[in-house]
Amino acid sequence: MGCVSFLTDYGLGDGFVAACHGVLLRHAPGVRIIDISHLVPAGDVRRGSVVLAQTVGHLPPAVHLAVVDPGVGTSRRALVVSAPRGVLVGPDNGLLPPAADVLGGVRAAVALAVPDGVPATFHGRDVFAPAAAAVAAGRDPAALGEQVDPGELIRLPAPVARLVDADPAAGEAGEAGATAGAVAVEAEVVTVDTYGNVQVAADAALLASAGMRPGHLLRVAVGASVTTAVFGVTFASVAPGELVVYVDSAGLVALAVNRGSAARRLAVAAGDLLQLSAGRPAPS
Repeated sequence: MGCVSFLTDYGLGDGFVAACHGVLLRHAPGVRIIDISHLVPAGDVRRGSVVLAQTVGHLPPAVHLAVVDPGVGTSRRALVVSAPRGVLVGPDNGLLPPAADVLGGVRAAVALAVPDGVPATFHGRDVFAPAAAAVAAGRDPAALGEQVDPGELIRLPAPVARLVDADPAAGEAGEAGATAGAVAVEAEVVTVDTYGNVQVAADAALLASAGMRPGHLLRVAVGASVTTAVFGVTFASVAPGELVVYVDSAGLVALAVNRGSAARRLAVAAGDLLQLSAGRPAPS
């Protein structure tokens, strides 16, 4: 594999990314490096895992180097994970398995040894980048460390996406609350992108099971705050400044404000819960 993708929370204000690029190029001259992102919020393993998993399936065959590692220098393992359509290198903290699943599932894993004298705070440069370069240069991942049971890899808890009884107070403005016996989808905010679009853990099938259909108004409840949104197709399904629910490019339900920020409008961040429930057909 002559390609390495690279994701971190290192930011762009220091030389950390360049140092890792240098190690990759010294150990695997000519390797192509694709920078996924280095602006993952510091230490946010969940955000890093989401960005990685939603990206790797669109890349060429590659070694995927990912470092969001608040436990660097501790007893957490350093991994090389092999999947049918790629190899991943990074810490054993839940960052890698979702991407491995996208690439066909974890086929094998090894734990890397940390060389004596390596600084405890920059394993991205001193442990992970050399391993990624070795694989990119043709070395067998199995030869890089001790075998690890794939079932023992740390996985993050699955984000919430479930059917619940609709909040009886979640009526539209000027209407009574939700119909008795109605159901809603309660979903966790998975990520908020650069535009303020809010991606949640639910998919279109889960919304459909609760009676929500494209072209209808939906009730959106965040705590005691309730608003309405059109279940549309794209941002321009609503007028500028209005809220739309749609299925995004990753196949998950998302909320956006046309030419605005849904995260700001709803006052939500990753990890928050919101409820979606069916309303009436949207005006034509």
